[in-house]
Amino acid sequence: MKRAILLAGLVLILVAPAIAVDSDSPAGKCMTCHKEKSPGLYQQWFTSKHGSAGVTCIECHGASKGEPDAFTHEGALIATLVTPKDCGGCHEKESEQVQASYHAHAGEILDSNDAYLAHAAGGHPVAIAGCESCHGSKVIIDPDSPNKLSRLSWPNSGIGRLNPDGSKGSCTACHTRHAFDVAQARKPEACSKCHLGPDHPQKEVYEESKHGNAYYTNIDKMNLDSDRWVVGIDYYEAPTCATCHMSATSTQPVTHEVGERISWTLRPPVSKTKDNWEVKRANMQDVCRACHSQTFIDGHYAQFDGVVNMYNEKFAKPAGALHKIAKEKKLGDGTANFSNKYEWIYWEIWHHEGRRARHGAAMMGPDYTWWHGMYEVAQHFYFKYIPELRKFHDPDLDKAIDEIMADPFHNWLSRPTADIKADINSGKMAEMFADYYDGPLGQ
Repeated sequence: MKRAILLAGLVLILVAPAIAVDSDSPAGKCMTCHKEKSPGLYQQWFTSKHGSAGVTCIECHGASKGEPDAFTHEGALIATLVTPKDCGGCHEKESEQVQASYHAHAGEILDSNDAYLAHAAGGHPVAIAGCESCHGSKVIIDPDSPNKLSRLSWPNSGIGRLNPDGSKGSCTACHTRHAFDVAQARKPEACSKCHLGPDHPQKEVYEESKHGNAYYTNIDKMNLDSDRWVVGIDYYEAPTCATCHMSATSTQPVTHEVGERISWTLRPPVSKTKDNWEVKRANMQDVCRACHSQTFIDGHYAQFDGVVNMYNEKFAKPAGALHKIAKEKKLGDGTANFSNKYEWIYWEIWHHEGRRARHGAAMMGPDYTWWHGMYEVAQHFYFKYIPELRKFHDPDLDKAIDEIMADPFHNWLSRPTADIKADINSGKMAEMFADYYDGPLGQ
């Protein structure tokens, strides 16, 4: 099995800060050559925890005969690709958690509308360099390539990469090769390669929030290089992405299953609660309690739930129902998905603006909750989406629109401004949403 190679006769002598090996051994040949040919890569490894522990190149890249990506290099059978299964030879628990995580399923986007749109409206090259660089590619074996990996799927360190050995994911998406520095993985920049932009701006929301502000102004106090890194004990100035989603608390161990503390799924058109969401919410609130009172935490979640419930009920479900009618009746001149303008408008309502609003509320980013989020949801819904659907003059669609627009959620458009302000000031408007703050509504 790859990486489970015993190097008979190889004696590692750890002499700080140097590592001495038999120069004629496979490991010795790797180090001697790469120190000259790729000195940056060599130094990253040499100064890493792996290097100081005597973990050499061949122990990660060594392969067994019959593995699809194995090839002979300088007398040794190796593979360029190091997968979570390979890392699991030493990091068994972490590898199992990664395989069970939502991250490991990110490569499933290859069959989604996201990838379809990139291929159809853009083209194959942008799907590779764009979508697959974050979500992961299906690694293609090319027997004519010097390293057996196709240039159309390698390099790739996408978090949900589909590997030739059947494993999913890439540890180097977070632990960048060849240093694999734990401090780097704890920083928000490790996540911001993928979690940013118009459809999921977690990086920007974090930087806007007080959490991000506290981190960047106290980064030298974060103890990022510590072997143990328990929030509230080893550091307390601010959380990072890793703090909330992965790192240890005084009662929870480190986890590489990034969904263990997430109660809402904010990605789809209509937000949904995750399985065992109450347990997962309790896990996240345990992180919060390192710095916040339960009263503070309860207030945040009430406001977060209020935004998500409002988005679901006021915009997402009505917009989706109208989209379904239009698609089932094949309204529009285009035949393919995304060949009609109303499809693009609907897509942006939930995939861009709606996600921004939801993530803004989740991470305490007010500007993304409103101006970059719900403000644009409302503008697109009322003044782009509905007018575009009205153009079809379809009786069934018009009837559905009329019913939606007559709802108290939406009939403000036809009411006097003075009456609306009176409802706001009297609290009547707030009463419409009173149930939205008590946790997720029925799905």
